[in-house]
Amino acid sequence: MSYKVIFSTRWADFDPNNHMRHSAYNDYAAEARARFFKHYGLTLTEFNQQNIGPVLFSENTKFFKEINISEDITVELFTRGLSTNGERFKFDHKIYRQDGLLAAEIEVFGAWLDLKKRKLTVPPKIIMDTIQHLEKTDNFIHIPLNKK
Repeated sequence: MSYKVIFSTRWADFDPNNHMRHSAYNDYAAEARARFFKHYGLTLTEFNQQNIGPVLFSENTKFFKEINISEDITVELFTRGLSTNGERFKFDHKIYRQDGLLAAEIEVFGAWLDLKKRKLTVPPKIIMDTIQHLEKTDNFIHIPLNKK
């Protein structure tokens, strides 16, 4: 299933034109990912204890409708891609306005980083099991690993 979080937007999220600034969309997407993992017991403390953290290679945001000041928004999270060993991932986020209209889509592409070695790594089973709780997109892909 998809994972959804409803956020009350903050005054600081808006620009002088009274619509949500572009980087706030990505902040809410990141917060939705953190809350998803926390929901399944993987807090930031647990990630640190596992000596692992996410690193992003790219973030692609498409904007469709403006979000107005004081609007609540919903962020929906999906798995868009995964490498066979789980090292690399793609997540899709759909951000909806309070009236239910799609405001933006964000795709992130990243991998798991060993925090001590500072190198990409295969995540522990608990991370892979957690990702399995997310609904896959219709265009889900298997991400090939770079040959070394």
